[in-house]
Amino acid sequence: MSPRPMFSRKEAACAPWVRTRLRTAPGAACALGLLVLLTAFLAAAFPRAVDRYEDEGLRHDLAAAAPRRSMLEVSSPAPGLEVPQAAREKAVREPSVASVQRKLLAGLPDPLRADTGQSAYGLRTTNPIPAGEPWFPRPYGIDPELTYTTQSALPDHSTLREGRWPAARGEVTAATEEVEAAVTEETAKALRIKTGATVSVPAIRGGQFTVRITGIVAPLRPEAAYWSAEPLLRTPSLVAKPTKTEPRYYWTAALLLPPDAAPVLLATTGQPEVYWRIMPDVARLTAPDVPLLRSSVASLEGGPGLLKVRTAVGETATVTTDLDEIVSAYDGMRQAIRPVVTVAAVGIGAVAVIVLLMTGGLIAGRRHNELALLRARGGSLRSIGGRLLAETAVTAVPAAALGLLLAVLVTGGTRLGPSTVGAAAVGALVCTALPVRTVLLHRRPQLQSGREDLVSVRPSRRRTVAELTLLVLAVGAVVALRRRGTGGEGGTDLLVSAAPVLVALIASLVLIRLYPLPLRLALRSVARLRGAVGFLALARAGRSSASGTLPLLALLVALTTAAFGGSVLAGVADARDTAAVLATGADARISGQADSAPLPDGLVRTVSGTDGVQEVARVQIEYGVSLPSPEHGFEDARGATLIGVDPVTYARLARSTGIGTFTADRLKHTGPPTPKGTMPSQDRVLPVLASPSVAERLGDRPRDLQSMAGDFKVRVAGTVAHTPAVTDTSFMIVDAASLTHRQTTALLLTGDRLDAKALRAAAHHAGEDFTVQLRSEARAAYVDTPMQVGAERIYTAAIAAGAGYALLAVLLSLLRTAPERTTLLARLRTMGIGTRQGGRLLGFEAMPQALLAAAGGLLVGRATIALLAPGVDLVHLALSTGPGAGLLYSAPLRADPWSMVLPALGVIVLTAAVAGVQAWWTGRRGSITELRAGDSR
Repeated sequence: MSPRPMFSRKEAACAPWVRTRLRTAPGAACALGLLVLLTAFLAAAFPRAVDRYEDEGLRHDLAAAAPRRSMLEVSSPAPGLEVPQAAREKAVREPSVASVQRKLLAGLPDPLRADTGQSAYGLRTTNPIPAGEPWFPRPYGIDPELTYTTQSALPDHSTLREGRWPAARGEVTAATEEVEAAVTEETAKALRIKTGATVSVPAIRGGQFTVRITGIVAPLRPEAAYWSAEPLLRTPSLVAKPTKTEPRYYWTAALLLPPDAAPVLLATTGQPEVYWRIMPDVARLTAPDVPLLRSSVASLEGGPGLLKVRTAVGETATVTTDLDEIVSAYDGMRQAIRPVVTVAAVGIGAVAVIVLLMTGGLIAGRRHNELALLRARGGSLRSIGGRLLAETAVTAVPAAALGLLLAVLVTGGTRLGPSTVGAAAVGALVCTALPVRTVLLHRRPQLQSGREDLVSVRPSRRRTVAELTLLVLAVGAVVALRRRGTGGEGGTDLLVSAAPVLVALIASLVLIRLYPLPLRLALRSVARLRGAVGFLALARAGRSSASGTLPLLALLVALTTAAFGGSVLAGVADARDTAAVLATGADARISGQADSAPLPDGLVRTVSGTDGVQEVARVQIEYGVSLPSPEHGFEDARGATLIGVDPVTYARLARSTGIGTFTADRLKHTGPPTPKGTMPSQDRVLPVLASPSVAERLGDRPRDLQSMAGDFKVRVAGTVAHTPAVTDTSFMIVDAASLTHRQTTALLLTGDRLDAKALRAAAHHAGEDFTVQLRSEARAAYVDTPMQVGAERIYTAAIAAGAGYALLAVLLSLLRTAPERTTLLARLRTMGIGTRQGGRLLGFEAMPQALLAAAGGLLVGRATIALLAPGVDLVHLALSTGPGAGLLYSAPLRADPWSMVLPALGVIVLTAAVAGVQAWWTGRRGSITELRAGDSR
């Protein structure tokens, strides 16, 4: 006989608690794990998404800036005549300059790193030297001026098109009589340079030396920093020579000498200097590096870093860069966008917390009798709470870890700490919600708890104090947000960012207190009707537990967050539309350079017949019209813009764009008509619509005005702040028919589907200088930075998450009372109630709270936007560098009806759908299963 296993009686009699619970309710455990997984993913993904778009925004701004601005340039004058000639020549030779370059690259302070491939060094002449060769082009008879440079690594950044690479023949000194050089294709074409050509360069001590062109090269990457840091190396330029009459132009270009030929430039009159250009490597820079980056740049420009540079280069070395300005502009945009994004994060976080607490409440409610029985049989709070913590942690902790892992895989942020904290907070909240709730409810054994109906319960003093505290916080947050906006001087303020959530919380508490009043009135009205379904439904709605107010709270916060997010996106879209209209003035604009070239009548006729063009407004624009001297005060030289328009057409354009709306009658000239064939009188008085500044300057009486369009008197007939034709804030609008010299300098087109290709073809056929600007193209130019795109995506996700959590709150609310409703239908079916009547009963029972949440969400969302709109400015989120970006000084919130109405309707539809499905499912199952003997439901 085999020996008996040595198991204790306690181990044999008791199965593991956690395994038993998971086997008993696997569906609930899976649902809880899925909810924790989703919430932990959102909590972990948000900080990583913010880090990602902030990092990409920094790299984008640095990479998009012109290399001459983002590059660090160290320069020092060539050694002077007080230094021995041999030492001067040695200091500018390639080995010495390259050695300094290596020291500078090794001594860059963190987090600066150099892009060695685009960094360069050499010797250049700072003053261009005139070239007297007769074969050079001279547009105005002025000799071209040439710059000579010995930039390093020329063969690595260009391709030889003709001839051979320049080289130093022997040891070049300041007394060398001939050196070689190369030029780019553009320089050779513009200045008619061919291989073998020679250029004589005057020497500082008399005489001259010769530079022979041996090769013509083509840049491999013309837009890269090697060529773009000094564009003259790549492309010659026509420079205007200032004169008293019209300007006269002459050519400037650069000749590329080999680095070993640098000593010969010491003999020129071009004041040579040694330079080291260091292009920063932005691939590894992140947003947390910004403070240290700004400090490092400041140190290089005028601090300890500059002392180190001078140790390596010399006492006369200087460091110039605009890198600090680029980083400051980026940091300003980041500080302006971050508080607006934080508002969305706080809103979604609050909704998620409420939904998780609702989940814990649902589980605790389902297991209330079980836990009360354990407590009545002597179970301690510690043991019950510990077992609940263990069974919840088995599901929540792996789900939270998986959510963190998915967030790390999906998003591309750099910091793991904030994401880990967010996912851990979600897991900790879920793990502690059920044990804490159980400990608070079962501190004393409960035999049978009394009912706390929503319509009859009286709020406790603690609840009243808590509600008053929330009210004070909400008022303080709203006042702070309206006074100083979302971006305070101290950075992001969580109290200010929580203003929408606090407003929603206060509104939900008010609605919960007011909810019994309409319910009682409706119950009294329904009690007089013959049917019992309505009365029974409202009676059960009033008997719902007063502790089940979390669904309403979650719904209002979720709907308010979705409405706020939708208003942010709508405000951004409106700001971009307005800026695009201000930039173009209409759906399309055709004009010449500076709106000064007259447009031919053939172009006007061609454009009017183009597909999609509905109306064409002909405009005559004249800038810099001198205003008469003010009646009081000092005279200034500021002029105004004179705009000649057709009053009827232009008034329709202003009305359609919403910019400077006016009535055409205000520009009607009431004086006698000018006889045909005669010049209009200079004493005629023309009514004008003026900007406020011009109207203040002109005053109330007629004033003389002299312009290229004619001389006449003007009288202010009204004021408008903006007008479609120009972006200036100093203008006058006059009837073009009253002008002496009438012409069209701009066309403003309106239409739904303009043919851009046909418009550009017509403008190009009329003249090469005529350009076409489309409002749609100007509108698309604003979304061009990763920070803006990333912030918009976060708000889009906030809207979706808010709507999703709102619907989930509805489901949890209905699931909480589903067993009671199922038993009720089973009992009523034994009394003869039908399936349709059961569906109406469940729908009418759930509708009061759903309607309250939907209507309250609409009202609270609209009120929140109205309260917070003065403190939220979306200019930085909406606009970046682009046409019309600087014309818009504010971009307020705008209520978006779709983001408020659709989630509210979704709540009502989902509530009705769940009630109908439950009634149908209960009808299929029958009444025997639900009406078991001894069931107390």
